[in-house]
Amino acid sequence: MSQTTIPRAAVRGTAAGVIFMAFFGTLWAGIGIRGMQGWEFLILIILSLLIGALLFIGAMALIKKSSSLFNEGIKKDREQWRKKNIWFGIIFSLEGLLIAITSFICISTNHLDLFVPVMALIVGAHFFPLASLFQVPTYYITGTLLCLLAMLVMLTCPVKTIISDHQIMVWWVSLGFGSALILWGTGVIVCFRGFRLLSMAQSAADNRKWS
Repeated sequence: MSQTTIPRAAVRGTAAGVIFMAFFGTLWAGIGIRGMQGWEFLILIILSLLIGALLFIGAMALIKKSSSLFNEGIKKDREQWRKKNIWFGIIFSLEGLLIAITSFICISTNHLDLFVPVMALIVGAHFFPLASLFQVPTYYITGTLLCLLAMLVMLTCPVKTIISDHQIMVWWVSLGFGSALILWGTGVIVCFRGFRLLSMAQSAADNRKWS
């Protein structure tokens, strides 16, 4: 296996994926925490920030270690990653536009409770083109789990409930923490994938060194 089969851009693209999972997983946890209506607020905040920070540290380690990979002879790879980044921007922008439209419709029709589950469906759906674009099969599973979670919550859970005289936003809590766990789990898998790429690159470099 040659060095050019694992360009620096591939590893750094993987690291970027981990950063996105860390950031948006923590945002979804924030939705779950808000749904708790102040219950166990500090503990949940600290825990969610800690998980997000650990994933971010893993991504930074990938970026740092990828600096040892050579960039020579990978002009074609750079062009492919440039095109992938453009398509990622298009997919991400479309996702944001759909979420904004959903927010407007839910507010205008006084159905704000539907916003979070529909947003989860949109987020889940956007992983399918990403899986094909970046050739990460794990994203298919991530997208499927997010969509299934959203539909399951809407079909089986009450919007709100009362526990010990404390109101809980069940949809927000279920989708917030559920989506966070799915995204964080995906981040861990993608992070390990990045380190596996680094290991393969190092093995290829060692083989060239002794050949």
